[in-house]
Amino acid sequence: MISQTSLAENPDELTATPVVEAASVPSVPSDDAPSGPGRTGPRLGGMLVAVLALLTAVAPMSIDMYLPGFPAIAADLGTSASGVQITMTTFLAGLAIGQLFIGPLSDGLGRRGPLLAGIVLFLIASVLCALAPNATALAFARFLQGLGGAAGLVIARAVVADGTRGPAAAKLLGVLTIMSVVAPVVGPLVGGAVIAGAGWRAVFWVLAGVSVLMLAGALVWVRETLPAEARTRGGIAQTLASARVVLANRTYTGYLLTFCLGFAGLFAYIAASPFVVQNILGRSEAEFSLIFAGNAVAITVTSALAAALAGRVSYRLVIGIGLVVNIVAAVGLLTSALSGVPGVLTLVLFGVFQASLGLVFGHATTLALAQTEQHAGTGSAFLGFGQFLLAALVSPLVGIAGEDSALPMAIVMVVCAVLAAASFLAVPRTPRPNSRVGLDRDSFEA
Repeated sequence: MISQTSLAENPDELTATPVVEAASVPSVPSDDAPSGPGRTGPRLGGMLVAVLALLTAVAPMSIDMYLPGFPAIAADLGTSASGVQITMTTFLAGLAIGQLFIGPLSDGLGRRGPLLAGIVLFLIASVLCALAPNATALAFARFLQGLGGAAGLVIARAVVADGTRGPAAAKLLGVLTIMSVVAPVVGPLVGGAVIAGAGWRAVFWVLAGVSVLMLAGALVWVRETLPAEARTRGGIAQTLASARVVLANRTYTGYLLTFCLGFAGLFAYIAASPFVVQNILGRSEAEFSLIFAGNAVAITVTSALAAALAGRVSYRLVIGIGLVVNIVAAVGLLTSALSGVPGVLTLVLFGVFQASLGLVFGHATTLALAQTEQHAGTGSAFLGFGQFLLAALVSPLVGIAGEDSALPMAIVMVVCAVLAAASFLAVPRTPRPNSRVGLDRDSFEA
């Protein structure tokens, strides 16, 4: 399950990085407080939390679930490596843009309607992807799929905010954030098994089936959590006003950029690795899936380590160590690419690069949201927007020299690692703590 510090044992502290251990999802404590002044948020039961977890995981997993089939897609649709990677970019663009629009829409219309509409759009787009006759059609269908998937990510967080507050909300939002990071790492493992048995188009039929399951879960378990009297009429204008407040906070933006640039570096690896491992290193789809699985274990282990160190070692020190290792691994990969991509060294550096980010993502997210106060929803939306927008931008760059060169991937990974570290160093050393998520000043200081 996704383990976390018990509120009963330590009610004033928040474990920053949840640890993925098994398949169950924690329920919210029964004494959750209402989500806002003058209204009582609905209590989040175990089944609702499970549905929210599914809504949060499916869209990120859909980003690269078809990744092991990239070479086969290029051959089948008569396109290049960059042409296939554009289909990932369009999905990421839809996922990023959709979050900025769906959030305000749900604030004005309520949660349930936009959520159901988003799931239906995701279902239709998945079918269109499975039937796509060429790369252009696949890219367009993937954009629609990203727009639909954004509803699950945004509204799952909104439902949590409606139903909980304080440490309980922070813990559950932290769980959903980590799931959005881990899901795209797990996606190719699931996709590899599907592709090996039924081809790349079967991945999208599987996603269509999962969206039917999501729709059923939403219809049964997700009730309207935002009463009419609590809905806003500001729409996009209100979002922009909140954004100005949040983005003016140097501490928030520093951790935002640290998280998003680290995620962009991870996606440079995700987008290029099937070509590097299969085309350059000559490994099979099955071997690629095993390699990807090993790296998924690595980032899970370091996420667990970060959680174990929470409260014992400062958040900033853990992030700093992760960023130093990340830069070393990225520079090593650049050296490897310039020297002919030696197999064993390249695969080891892939693992080290990915593992280092487990020390960064959870803590950077927690410290960023600790600065948002009453604008936590907007802060969360911009984390998601920046996360997937930067990933969308780097994905096509890694294939710019063709599918037989690892150099663009390595360059992008180095640039992202260095910029993430620079953003982290630009954060004030003693930012203002925020009791809303249970962090004190010692949590920040290295």
